[in-house]
Amino acid sequence: MAESGLYQTPWQHLLEIVKIIAAAVVIMLLIRTFLFEPFIIPSNSMLSTLQPGDRIFVAKFSYGIHLPLAQKEILSLGEPGRGDIIVFPYPRNPRIDYIKRVVGLPGDVLEIREKQLYRNGEAVQEDYISHSSSQVIPGWRDFMRPVSVPPGKLFVMGDNRDDSQDSRYWGFVDKDTVHGRAVIIYWSSLNFINISWSRIGTLL
Repeated sequence: MAESGLYQTPWQHLLEIVKIIAAAVVIMLLIRTFLFEPFIIPSNSMLSTLQPGDRIFVAKFSYGIHLPLAQKEILSLGEPGRGDIIVFPYPRNPRIDYIKRVVGLPGDVLEIREKQLYRNGEAVQEDYISHSSSQVIPGWRDFMRPVSVPPGKLFVMGDNRDDSQDSRYWGFVDKDTVHGRAVIIYWSSLNFINISWSRIGTLL
Protein backbone atom coordinates (compact mmCIF):
# COMPACT_ATOMS: atom_id res chain seq x y z
CA MET A 1 0.00 0.00 0.00
CA ALA A 2 1.39 3.41 -0.95
CA GLU A 3 1.91 6.02 1.77
CA SER A 4 -0.62 8.86 1.58
CA GLY A 5 2.17 11.47 1.73
CA LEU A 6 3.38 10.42 -1.72
CA TYR A 7 0.17 11.72 -3.26
CA GLN A 8 0.19 15.22 -1.72
CA THR A 9 -0.18 18.08 -4.16
CA PRO A 10 2.55 20.74 -4.57
CA TRP A 11 0.26 23.17 -2.76
CA GLN A 12 0.03 20.83 0.23
CA HIS A 13 3.82 20.48 0.29
CA LEU A 14 4.17 24.28 0.25
CA LEU A 15 1.61 24.63 3.04
CA GLU A 16 3.56 22.16 5.21
CA ILE A 17 6.78 24.13 4.66
CA VAL A 18 5.01 27.37 5.61
CA LYS A 19 3.67 25.74 8.78
CA ILE A 20 7.16 24.53 9.76
CA ILE A 21 8.70 27.98 9.17
CA ALA A 22 5.88 29.68 11.10
CA ALA A 23 6.30 27.28 14.04
CA ALA A 24 10.06 27.90 14.07
CA VAL A 25 9.52 31.68 14.07
CA VAL A 26 7.03 31.45 16.96
CA ILE A 27 9.43 29.28 18.98
CA MET A 28 12.31 31.72 18.38
CA LEU A 29 10.13 34.66 19.41
CA LEU A 30 9.10 32.89 22.59
CA ILE A 31 12.73 32.07 23.39
CA ARG A 32 13.80 35.65 22.73
CA THR A 33 10.90 37.13 24.71
CA PHE A 34 10.97 34.91 27.79
CA LEU A 35 14.27 32.98 27.88
CA PHE A 36 17.38 34.30 26.11
CA GLU A 37 18.04 37.40 24.03
CA PRO A 38 21.26 38.13 22.12
CA PHE A 39 23.05 41.42 22.76
CA ILE A 40 26.08 42.94 20.99
CA ILE A 41 28.59 44.94 23.03
CA PRO A 42 28.90 48.31 21.21
CA SER A 43 31.43 50.25 23.31
CA ASN A 44 34.45 50.16 25.67
CA SER A 45 32.43 50.91 28.82
CA MET A 46 32.64 47.33 30.16
CA LEU A 47 36.32 46.66 29.44
CA SER A 48 37.99 44.42 30.21
CA THR A 49 35.12 42.09 31.13
CA LEU A 50 33.35 42.76 27.83
CA GLN A 51 34.83 44.28 24.70
CA PRO A 52 33.34 45.67 21.48
CA GLY A 53 32.32 42.82 19.22
CA ASP A 54 31.37 40.43 22.02
CA ARG A 55 28.01 38.77 21.45
CA ILE A 56 26.32 37.70 24.65
CA PHE A 57 23.15 35.94 25.71
CA VAL A 58 20.97 37.71 28.27
CA ALA A 59 18.81 35.47 30.47
CA LYS A 60 15.39 37.12 30.36
CA PHE A 61 14.03 34.96 33.19
CA SER A 62 16.76 35.80 35.72
CA TYR A 63 14.66 38.26 37.73
CA GLY A 64 11.15 38.08 36.27
CA ILE A 65 8.90 37.94 33.24
CA HIS A 66 7.90 41.00 31.24
CA LEU A 67 5.09 41.45 28.76
CA PRO A 68 6.39 41.78 25.16
CA LEU A 69 7.10 45.42 24.25
CA ALA A 70 6.36 46.46 27.85
CA GLN A 71 8.83 47.78 30.38
CA LYS A 72 6.96 46.51 33.44
CA GLU A 73 7.47 43.19 35.16
CA ILE A 74 4.43 40.87 35.44
CA LEU A 75 6.07 38.08 37.46
CA SER A 76 9.02 38.44 39.82
CA LEU A 77 11.50 35.56 39.94
CA GLY A 78 14.23 37.12 42.01
CA GLU A 79 16.27 40.24 42.58
CA PRO A 80 19.45 41.52 40.92
CA GLY A 81 22.53 41.04 43.07
CA ARG A 82 25.64 43.11 43.56
CA GLY A 83 28.09 42.29 40.79
CA ASP A 84 25.45 41.14 38.28
CA ILE A 85 25.89 42.39 34.72
CA ILE A 86 22.48 43.51 33.50
CA VAL A 87 20.87 44.84 30.33
CA PHE A 88 18.22 47.55 30.72
CA PRO A 89 16.63 50.42 28.78
CA TYR A 90 18.67 53.63 29.04
CA PRO A 91 16.62 55.82 31.43
CA ARG A 92 17.01 58.91 29.23
CA ASN A 93 16.03 57.08 26.03
CA PRO A 94 14.29 53.72 26.65
CA ARG A 95 14.62 52.77 22.97
CA ILE A 96 18.35 52.23 23.62
CA ASP A 97 19.59 49.28 25.68
CA TYR A 98 22.55 49.67 28.05
CA ILE A 99 24.69 47.06 29.77
CA LYS A 100 26.34 47.77 33.15
CA ARG A 101 27.23 46.09 36.44
CA VAL A 102 25.08 46.41 39.55
CA VAL A 103 27.08 47.99 42.37
CA GLY A 104 24.27 49.26 44.59
CA LEU A 105 20.97 47.77 45.79
CA PRO A 106 18.06 49.50 47.55
CA GLY A 107 19.22 50.83 50.89
CA ASP A 108 22.91 50.89 50.00
CA VAL A 109 24.83 54.13 50.54
CA LEU A 110 27.47 54.63 47.85
CA GLU A 111 30.37 57.05 47.69
CA ILE A 112 33.39 57.49 45.41
CA ARG A 113 36.66 58.98 46.62
CA GLU A 114 39.63 59.22 44.28
CA LYS A 115 38.22 56.47 42.01
CA GLN A 116 37.59 54.12 44.94
CA LEU A 117 33.98 52.96 45.42
CA TYR A 118 32.69 52.77 48.99
CA ARG A 119 29.50 50.95 49.91
CA ASN A 120 27.95 51.48 53.32
CA GLY A 121 31.19 53.01 54.52
CA GLU A 122 33.50 50.21 53.36
CA ALA A 123 35.81 50.14 50.34
CA VAL A 124 34.54 47.73 47.67
CA GLN A 125 37.09 45.30 46.24
CA GLU A 126 36.44 45.06 42.50
CA ASP A 127 38.91 42.86 40.65
CA TYR A 128 36.99 43.23 37.39
CA ILE A 129 37.34 47.02 36.90
CA SER A 130 39.84 48.82 34.69
CA HIS A 131 41.04 52.42 34.42
CA SER A 132 42.06 54.02 31.15
CA SER A 133 43.64 56.93 33.04
CA SER A 134 45.63 57.12 36.26
CA GLN A 135 44.79 60.80 36.63
CA VAL A 136 42.37 61.71 39.41
CA ILE A 137 40.17 64.63 38.45
CA PRO A 138 37.40 66.53 40.26
CA GLY A 139 33.85 65.63 39.29
CA TRP A 140 31.50 62.65 39.14
CA ARG A 141 33.98 60.34 37.42
CA ASP A 142 36.38 60.08 40.35
CA PHE A 143 34.41 61.62 43.23
CA MET A 144 30.79 61.22 44.30
CA ARG A 145 29.16 62.38 47.51
CA PRO A 146 27.25 59.71 49.48
CA VAL A 147 24.11 58.60 47.63
CA SER A 148 21.40 56.34 49.05
CA VAL A 149 19.77 53.92 46.60
CA PRO A 150 15.95 54.25 46.84
CA PRO A 151 13.52 51.30 47.02
CA GLY A 152 12.99 49.58 43.67
CA LYS A 153 16.12 51.15 42.17
CA LEU A 154 19.62 50.00 41.22
CA PHE A 155 22.92 51.86 40.96
CA VAL A 156 24.99 50.61 38.02
CA MET A 157 28.48 51.33 36.72
CA GLY A 158 30.64 50.24 33.81
CA ASP A 159 33.74 48.18 34.53
CA ASN A 160 35.81 50.70 32.56
CA ARG A 161 35.36 53.35 35.20
CA ASP A 162 37.08 56.18 33.32
CA ASP A 163 35.05 55.71 30.14
CA SER A 164 31.50 54.80 31.11
CA GLN A 165 28.28 56.78 31.17
CA ASP A 166 26.40 55.23 34.06
CA SER A 167 24.48 55.98 37.26
CA ARG A 168 27.12 58.49 38.29
CA TYR A 169 25.85 60.76 35.51
CA TRP A 170 22.18 59.91 34.86
CA GLY A 171 20.90 58.30 38.05
CA PHE A 172 19.26 55.05 39.03
CA VAL A 173 17.79 52.15 37.05
CA ASP A 174 14.28 50.92 37.80
CA LYS A 175 14.58 47.28 38.85
CA ASP A 176 11.31 46.38 37.08
CA THR A 177 12.64 47.52 33.70
CA VAL A 178 15.72 45.24 33.68
CA HIS A 179 15.67 42.94 30.63
CA GLY A 180 17.85 40.29 32.23
CA ARG A 181 21.33 39.20 33.32
CA ALA A 182 24.25 38.63 30.96
CA VAL A 183 25.26 34.97 31.22
CA ILE A 184 27.70 33.98 28.46
CA ILE A 185 29.74 35.23 25.50
CA TYR A 186 28.62 33.08 22.56
CA TRP A 187 30.67 34.87 19.88
CA SER A 188 33.35 37.55 19.74
CA SER A 189 34.58 39.34 16.63
CA LEU A 190 34.66 42.77 15.04
CA ASN A 191 34.47 41.18 11.59
CA PHE A 192 34.60 37.76 9.94
CA ILE A 193 38.42 37.68 10.09
CA ASN A 194 39.38 38.86 13.58
CA ILE A 195 37.61 36.29 15.75
CA SER A 196 38.49 36.12 19.46
CA TRP A 197 38.18 32.37 19.88
CA SER A 198 39.40 32.42 23.47
CA ARG A 199 36.48 34.62 24.55
CA ILE A 200 33.77 32.37 23.12
CA GLY A 201 32.03 30.41 25.88
CA THR A 202 33.16 32.75 28.68
CA LEU A 203 30.63 32.77 31.52
CA LEU A 204 29.72 36.15 32.99
